[in-house]
Amino acid sequence: MRQALLDVADHVRANEPSTVGYYVSQDGSDPCVFATYERYLDQAAMDRHNNSQAVARFFEVAKAILDGDVILMSGNEIFERQA
Repeated sequence: MRQALLDVADHVRANEPSTVGYYVSQDGSDPCVFATYERYLDQAAMDRHNNSQAVARFFEVAKAILDGDVILMSGNEIFERQA
C-alpha cells in the first residue's frame, strides 16, 4: 500500500501542476493505516487526478489488500496558513 501511494505521489509531482498539495501519511500507531490530503486548484484538476491512470493503478493494487472501504471526504477550505 505504501509503495502504491508513493507511486501516485510520483505521478502527481511529474504530471499534475494543478495539484496544489498532495500529502501521504502513515499512521504512527498502526502502520496499516494511511491517509492522503489532497489540494487542487479547482474541480477540474481534482477530476483529472481522480481519472488518471495512476489512480486507477492504485485502486487495482489496493483492492487486493484493503481490509475495508476507501473513505473519501471532500471539504472546502476555510483557512490556509502560508509559510
